[in-house]
Amino acid sequence: MQGEIHSQLIEIYRTECGAVFQCNKNNSFLLEFGGRNSTFKTSNFLDFISLVKKINLTEMAKNLSPHADIAILMPHYTERCFVLTMKDAIDLKALLGGAKAMIQLNSMVKECLQPYVC
Repeated sequence: MQGEIHSQLIEIYRTECGAVFQCNKNNSFLLEFGGRNSTFKTSNFLDFISLVKKINLTEMAKNLSPHADIAILMPHYTERCFVLTMKDAIDLKALLGGAKAMIQLNSMVKECLQPYVC
């Protein structure tokens, strides 16, 4: 069963901190980050990317209060709570930014090739 699931996943983007996979069968994305996996529907994944993008790293670095260098994300569409240190936030932003760029690139390529596909 586990091998069957992994054979349906297409790697979208990978860094040393994690990876993003796409499952066309379930129309979902799998995020591998922080030693855990989280599955998202497409719209929820794009929303999660926006949520992570809103983390203000400059404010985290400037604020001297004890817990200012932690970002907590609890998206309602997943059971996972993301507790991110500043480094985690930087790593997750890089991973999701790369994944989003690859998704957009794939869409552009499909759009360009569509007139040539019968």
